[in-house]
Amino acid sequence: MSTFGTHINVSIFGESHGPGVGITIHNLPAGFPLDLDKIVDALDRRRSKHAYSTARREKDAFEILSGTLDGKTTGAPLTFYIPNSDVKSAPYTKGRVRPGHADFAAYHKTGGNFDQRGGGHFSGRMTATLVILGEVSRQMLEKKKALVVSHLLSIYTKNDPSVYDRPLDEATIQRLLDSEFPVIDPDNEKLFKDTILAAKEDKDSVGGVVETVIYHDAVGAGEPFFDSFESILSHLLYSVPAVKGVSFGRGFDITRMHGSESNDPVVMDDNGHPTFTKNDMGGILGGIASGEPIIFKTAIKPTSSIGKKQNTVNLKDNEGVSVESGKRHDPCIVPRALPVINAVAYFALLELTLRNEGTSWMN
Repeated sequence: MSTFGTHINVSIFGESHGPGVGITIHNLPAGFPLDLDKIVDALDRRRSKHAYSTARREKDAFEILSGTLDGKTTGAPLTFYIPNSDVKSAPYTKGRVRPGHADFAAYHKTGGNFDQRGGGHFSGRMTATLVILGEVSRQMLEKKKALVVSHLLSIYTKNDPSVYDRPLDEATIQRLLDSEFPVIDPDNEKLFKDTILAAKEDKDSVGGVVETVIYHDAVGAGEPFFDSFESILSHLLYSVPAVKGVSFGRGFDITRMHGSESNDPVVMDDNGHPTFTKNDMGGILGGIASGEPIIFKTAIKPTSSIGKKQNTVNLKDNEGVSVESGKRHDPCIVPRALPVINAVAYFALLELTLRNEGTSWMN
């Protein structure tokens, strides 16, 4: 299903090589002013425009088909549409499976009737719609002073410091928000880019990990078990193509700690308010936001399309074949996935805040 949400319901549509892609957002309050320039800026952060990204150059110039008037929401479904402008479908052969892609599973699920060109509806092209959703959510959450900030924790085997090892100050946060290639240690930008370009030169690809911090006041958001904060956010993160792992707080490292080390002590501060002395749990206890910053990591696989020749099959003709991709693919999708991760984090926070507090804070 390409729909999600309870209080804010969204539906995405389109295919990578179809006429375009889009999103419809339901249940937004009427009269909310949208800053369209900031939506343009958000889409620009996701677009490919460097040597370490795909040669496909989409403009991502969107149209609003419904839901606004005079710069404000009307309460009707808000629908954005982005035409595809740089499509080259010739390399795609119906039935020929690209290793690592959705082709094999999608072919069997649909009886071969899905749009295979560029991955169709399974493509990372669809994430442009999620960026729009995230920016709309961010603007709505400005009243809550919410902030999502991410950095490239690793590319292939190269690492940036974790926020646990080098806590973020205001200057670093702003630098990460302003950067198209956000790293905590500025020296790692060249190291990471060189690693990506080396993979590209070798007709291969690399993956990496994005680390994210959500600053918020949504204490109490989330429910135990099925609608926990982790459950909702993970659901959305795994909806981003190429995501293969999500962890919260110290993640798997916490398994190598004693409980006396991993528990986050609570003390009374000088003003008589309870406060945590650390945040190894990542700001979520029992599936509910504790008020501490929510910290999570997202693992992104190496881009499946590579220039090396790979063995595969053509399911339509039932024969073994080989495949090698051209030059219109990212040697590393992680930098372009980062703004998408930020986007779904903003939407998750908005959805969970509305479930927890209702809509009164929006007025």
